[in-house]
Amino acid sequence: MKAVGYTKSLPIEDPHSLTDIELPLPVASGRDLLVKVKAIAVNPVDYKIRQRMAAVDGEYKVLGWDAVGEVVAAGEGVTQFQPGDLVYYAGDLNRQGSNAEFQLVDERLVGSKPKSLSDSEAAALPLTTITAWEMLFEHLAIKQQSPDSQERSDEVILVIGAAGGVGSILIQIAKAITGATIIATASRESTQDWVKKLGADYVIDHTQPLQPQIEALIADAGIGQVTHVASLNSTHSYFDTYTELLVPFGKIAMIDDPASPLDVMKMKPKSLSLHIEFMYARSMFQAPDMQEQSRLLNRMSDLIDQGYIQTTIGKNLGTINADNLKAAHMELESGTSIGKIVLEGF
Repeated sequence: MKAVGYTKSLPIEDPHSLTDIELPLPVASGRDLLVKVKAIAVNPVDYKIRQRMAAVDGEYKVLGWDAVGEVVAAGEGVTQFQPGDLVYYAGDLNRQGSNAEFQLVDERLVGSKPKSLSDSEAAALPLTTITAWEMLFEHLAIKQQSPDSQERSDEVILVIGAAGGVGSILIQIAKAITGATIIATASRESTQDWVKKLGADYVIDHTQPLQPQIEALIADAGIGQVTHVASLNSTHSYFDTYTELLVPFGKIAMIDDPASPLDVMKMKPKSLSLHIEFMYARSMFQAPDMQEQSRLLNRMSDLIDQGYIQTTIGKNLGTINADNLKAAHMELESGTSIGKIVLEGF
């Protein structure tokens, strides 16, 4: 089968950083599905692993943790899917990724593809959806409600780095099934327009001090104090501000890798809590509740097909090959992308 892989951790400009290769066709067993990959998305985790983790000697490492495809075979322990089913998933960091024509994935990590989206539109969603969902409802413990409810809660979520892949879906989920007020950060006019379109109630500029901007919203718009922070990047830069802004017993959830240590004892006076979201934790450690990822992806499919959530696709770079994946890595490494980068077909 066709695939894109690498053997050594190299700069993306190097011709051998990612290469077109041929690999044997995998065989499904146990609870694994064999999926014919139709479309993928590229995430920061792809280039971070490429930069930091070489392949095992004599083998190629295949990246990719966002995919849409068709089930073509199922292991003897599979109960939820059958050949012909269209699925979407992020998969398992410990296994070969989705930058290949076929991929093995545990059925407990897989959801049914949203019927109303194209393959590339759906491929933009799994990893960021799982990350955002776990942040909102498992770590921050935001209260869920029916998407038809107009009730507003006293929860105020500050979303740092809101225009990226995770922020783009987190805002929508929070808008659709919570009563929280959403304050998003974005600096450029294009990113500010993007997060407003997705449902942010207020937008502030993260290149300027946050506290005066939020104090102005509290005074002028009458919103409450910040109760929750979804810190999607630069946590080390804003951590002290979080401790000042949050109400007592407020919560911070982060997904990035801070460049410097956080002084967590600054949280003690307000009894704040800090949560680290890593959506691969369940699959990496074969957690007893791995099935939760399948459930939440199916829930998201329902919300999408009912019209409450839209895809966060930003750019389609064409077919799945080494050159196009290099372009995707390069753009993500620059930190300037809006929404998700997808590729489709071999």
